[in-house]
Amino acid sequence: MRLRMTIMAALTALTGSVALYPLFSGGAWFWSGLGAVAAVALAGLLTRRLRWPAVFGAAGGLGALLLYLTVRFTASEALLGVVPTPASLRRLRELLQEGWDAANQYAAPVPLVPGIMLLAVAGIGLVAVLVDLLAVRLRRAAPAGLPLLALYSVPAAVREDSVSWIAFGIGALGYLALLAADSREQIGGWGRVVTGPGVPRGRTGEAAPPPDRGAMAASGRRIGVAAVAVAVLVPAVTPGIHSRGLFGMGGGSGRGGTQTVTTPDPLVSLKRELTRTDDSLVLTYRTNDTERPEYLRLYALDKFDGDRWTYTSLQSTPRDRLSGRDLPEPPGLYSAPTRLVTTRIRVRPQVRNMTFLPVPYAPTRVEIEGDWRVHPPSLMIYSLRDSASGRSYTVTSTRVRATAARLRAAGPPPNEIYTRYTAVPERIPREVRRLADEITAGATTAYDQAVLLQRWFTEDGGFQYDLTARPPQHGSDLVDFLMHSKKGYCEQFAASMALLARILGIPARVAMGYTTGTEVSPGVWHVRTRDAHAWPELYFQGTGWVRFEPTPSGAAGQGTASPPVYSQLITSGTADAAQEQDVDSPEADRQERDQASPSAPARRQDDLGADAGADSGRSADGDAPIGWIIGALLALLLLAAPRAARSATRRLRWAAAATRSGGADGSPPDHAEAAHTAWREMRADAIDHGLEWRPSDTPRTAARRLGELLELEEPAARALGRIARAEELARYAPSRPLTPPETLRQDVRTVREAIAASVGRRARWRARLFPASTLASAGSLSRRAGGRLVAVAFRVESLTRRLVPRRPR
Repeated sequence: MRLRMTIMAALTALTGSVALYPLFSGGAWFWSGLGAVAAVALAGLLTRRLRWPAVFGAAGGLGALLLYLTVRFTASEALLGVVPTPASLRRLRELLQEGWDAANQYAAPVPLVPGIMLLAVAGIGLVAVLVDLLAVRLRRAAPAGLPLLALYSVPAAVREDSVSWIAFGIGALGYLALLAADSREQIGGWGRVVTGPGVPRGRTGEAAPPPDRGAMAASGRRIGVAAVAVAVLVPAVTPGIHSRGLFGMGGGSGRGGTQTVTTPDPLVSLKRELTRTDDSLVLTYRTNDTERPEYLRLYALDKFDGDRWTYTSLQSTPRDRLSGRDLPEPPGLYSAPTRLVTTRIRVRPQVRNMTFLPVPYAPTRVEIEGDWRVHPPSLMIYSLRDSASGRSYTVTSTRVRATAARLRAAGPPPNEIYTRYTAVPERIPREVRRLADEITAGATTAYDQAVLLQRWFTEDGGFQYDLTARPPQHGSDLVDFLMHSKKGYCEQFAASMALLARILGIPARVAMGYTTGTEVSPGVWHVRTRDAHAWPELYFQGTGWVRFEPTPSGAAGQGTASPPVYSQLITSGTADAAQEQDVDSPEADRQERDQASPSAPARRQDDLGADAGADSGRSADGDAPIGWIIGALLALLLLAAPRAARSATRRLRWAAAATRSGGADGSPPDHAEAAHTAWREMRADAIDHGLEWRPSDTPRTAARRLGELLELEEPAARALGRIARAEELARYAPSRPLTPPETLRQDVRTVREAIAASVGRRARWRARLFPASTLASAGSLSRRAGGRLVAVAFRVESLTRRLVPRRPR
């Protein structure tokens, strides 16, 4: 049956599956995978007990895995909830297809929908079957690492960041434990060392000593630990392999270096946020804006490849760091009236992998801890190594007073803006180009065209907001949305309007982030996952980039979306239909001066109240590197553990000796226990300081050797002699009078100080921080515990042998 190897193979597959953690948004997959591994292991034990051939043993593991998947996912379609039926098999196939589609639709970490859960559990179970077949049935433990490697290759293939060193170390230790168990079993199969007549002897005529298996095992452990350390550390410190340095602590490029900024597909992340069922809180912000706040933008997608919108790769240099300075001026904004708005944002710690900051456009100053940078053309705020998770930061932004008349009067954009932001692939179908002209027929300005496009999506075009629609993957999907289905969510609406605007010659891009959210108290807003949004931004000379809103809002659309006021003032496509206040009138000038006056920001800042002042004056929950602090504390605890264990052992020994020596329990005083304790403590002190200690030496010989090695002064030499004599009498003549415990304890302290004074500084610090005697005791304890576990395993095997009779050959 090979019970021990079966258990080790199962544990190895389970520890290897830890590498899959970056792929999923929860941890339920691990416990379901544990069930699959257990089912495969039990099947392996049963097939080996019945002496099935290896091929049928693997088939038994697959059958057990199928039974487990049936019970776990399709019990309602199975016979008695266990036995697979055609209906349950069809349902499993459907779930696998759904999981495959969802895996290609979402970006990691993916939500644990049933299909994705089934894919994860089935994958872990298949790896467990292969590991059990190779390591247990075929007795080839080393090749069992190949299916384990597949578990690491999946997250490496779909994510930019590699698996953490902790997860790698857990899987590596599991694999090394499997190799060690296999080697121990193979060596144990050779039998015991035989001595006696006829056995080859050495030159002296004595029987050859048995091999030192303890030393061999220790060497193997050292080699294994060294191999794991090299595998973890070398890639982390090799230039070019890991851009974030050792364990992610690197600071990025050097003074003149350039790095390419990459993130998961923003549009895939958008769909995942919108379809989450929990609608969890993402962030909270407080603003002094007296109007409805602007959207919080994360990304600006400036490139359309015919299928999807993306952003041009950002080339980041140290010059782009925020460093407490004002940000570059917003492109194209120079004549429209503006006012400053202050926003204090706090992102929840549960939000993960937010390497771009959500900020209202256009930010002029961002106060946040960490290495954050700005992309000048788009004013996106990003980091190469930090995350906004749990952070609080303050954004000062410029809010533009855009009016329909001002946008209609905008001049032509600069050539570089026009060339870059009106580019469309040549393969755009003619019907889409013709549609853009039909929608905007009669419009005489770019602004009129933009408003007619927005109105067509929200009112005249017959579109419906539908979160179940598939995101566009190809140009044909976009054509289908515009011409036929007319069902989609914000991604399709924003992408389509930006494309149509570019076809008309209006510079356009797609912005992504969050809507305003919901106001929970005056000036305080909550933003949730359902507030994730995409919208088009169009460029108008003098005003810069301006938001439009083609996505239906309210109960029948994106609930918190809101079309800007300036996009709703037109009533027809002709120039004479716009009846609004002239931007150069005295009334408009007075309003613009009031909104842009220097005193306004100060007055708005006072409106934030005492809470905002407290927030800005104290460190936020997320500003401190909580994870690093906890890690540092754990490291300090681990470093202090050996010393604490040594001190605890010393106190317990002397406490037990004092109890027995004083006869506190009614028994006669036993000073021999104090002598033994003093001898053990002196031996431990010598080992801790790196001195040689021979177990075969008598107390007198050991004391003489130690005294000659240390060249002790007279007081220390006398103390050493008293300890050795007390131990000698306690061993061979316990009835004779012994040295009192108090004297022995003082003698041990004197000898310890003498030993510390005789060795070097490094040896003293090693004895304090990593006492060798404690580490040896821990190793002995672990070996005894392992022996007991093996004994329990053999008892279970014996019980199984009695319960399950063997098949006759």
